[in-house]
Amino acid sequence: VQLVESGGGLVQPGGSLRLSCAASGFTFSSYAMRWYRQAPGKERELVATISYGGGRSNYVDSVKGRFTISRDNAKNTVYLQMNSLKSEDTAVYYCYASVVGKDYWGQGTQVTVSS
Repeated sequence: VQLVESGGGLVQPGGSLRLSCAASGFTFSSYAMRWYRQAPGKERELVATISYGGGRSNYVDSVKGRFTISRDNAKNTVYLQMNSLKSEDTAVYYCYASVVGKDYWGQGTQVTVSS
């Protein structure tokens, strides 16, 4: 199993970014996917979850209405569209999957929101 994130970077407050996570090594369309983030000095936090088919999603309260998780099962990719970014969204963002009872993480992508 391999998860590879991309799309992070430096953005001004109020801006947008789209993160991508390319998955391989398992039947992507059969598993829910998650995005987590970890800010400096803080614990890793679950940001968003999407069901295996993409029909259901959940978000942490702090990003509701601003972030959207989606997936393309034909491309084995999950996305996190982040709008109206705030300084408190600055963190390393990680893609996560639990496959056959094992936890898998990507390497993370840095998102920095600053003027």
